[in-house]
Amino acid sequence: MQVLYGLARAFVYPSLWEAFGIPVIEAMACGCPVVTSGLSSLPEIAGNAALFVDPHSVEEIANGVAAVWSDDARRADLVRKGLERVREFTWERAARATIAVYEAALV
Repeated sequence: MQVLYGLARAFVYPSLWEAFGIPVIEAMACGCPVVTSGLSSLPEIAGNAALFVDPHSVEEIANGVAAVWSDDARRADLVRKGLERVREFTWERAARATIAVYEAALV
């Protein structure tokens, strides 16, 4: 996956419903700019490190892809922001948050 994300010009993920968005984090971690849906959990996951589109609009998806494809400065900015954003998602942090939920439920 790292090679595919690393060679991709952009990762386009116009999901209609997403519980978490691991593929978005994977792409960002590999330095691939992300164009994704502005619905469900994806804005929270991607923060300011992705270009958001309406997944119901073919025109908006196409415009998002074109923007990342043709604008090298925007693409570089998304890559930089994505690499920064993924630092917030670690397995240790996920484990600690899960433990906290269990501890709160047991009180």
